[in-house]
Amino acid sequence: MELLRSDASILLCVKPAGVLSTDEPGGVPSLAREALGDASAEVYTVHRLDRVAAGLMLLARSREAAAALGRQIMAHGFEKEYLAVVHGAPVDMTGTFRDLLLRDRRECKTYPVSAPQKGAQEAMLDYRVLQSKNAPALSLVRVTLRTGRTHQIRAQFSARGLPLVGDRKYGHPEDACPLALWSYRLAFDHPESGARVDMTLPPPEIYPWTEFAPC
Repeated sequence: MELLRSDASILLCVKPAGVLSTDEPGGVPSLAREALGDASAEVYTVHRLDRVAAGLMLLARSREAAAALGRQIMAHGFEKEYLAVVHGAPVDMTGTFRDLLLRDRRECKTYPVSAPQKGAQEAMLDYRVLQSKNAPALSLVRVTLRTGRTHQIRAQFSARGLPLVGDRKYGHPEDACPLALWSYRLAFDHPESGARVDMTLPPPEIYPWTEFAPC
C-alpha cells in the first residue's frame, strides 16, 4: 500500500479497492503497518471508505490523534470529496441530494425510504458535474459528503437513475470495470500542529477515468 505522508500523529495512504477500512487481517491498518515495516505500530481508522472504493484515506498514529480527528468529524471540520463516474447525466449541473437511508443488513444494501422509520438516517451530499459525454452516456461528478452513511454515494445516485459505473450491487451488473468511486480530497486540521492539511489525489489512468480529461 502506498503511503503519501506519515508523522507521529497521522498517516495518509492510498486505499486499494477491495480492502476493508477496519483493523483486521488484510485491512487498511494492517497494510499500513506492513508498509511502515512495524507490525506493532499504532494505527487507527478514523473514517471509512466502502470496501470496493479506493483513494485517499487518513489514519491516526496515536489514540490522542484519533480522538482529535474524531472530534473534527463530529464538528464537520473534516472535509471529504470524491470523484465518481455515473451512467447518464444529472438534470442539474450542481445540486444537493437529501434522503432518508435505511440499511438492509441481510442484503448488505442501503435504500432511500419515503418516511421516517426505525433505523433510517438522514443522508446529504452536494455534487457538481465536471464533464459529460454521450457515447456512452457518462458523467464525471465531484461529490462532497455532508454525512457519512454506508454506501451513501452509491445508493443516492442509483436511486435517481444514475448508478456509478462498475457498481454491480446498485446498478449495472454487466459492468466489468472496478467501481468508479475515488476518494479525491481530504482536508483537516493536523491534530498536533493545528495546521490545515489539504490533499488531493487524481484517480488512476484506467477505464472509466480515461474517458475524461484529467481533473
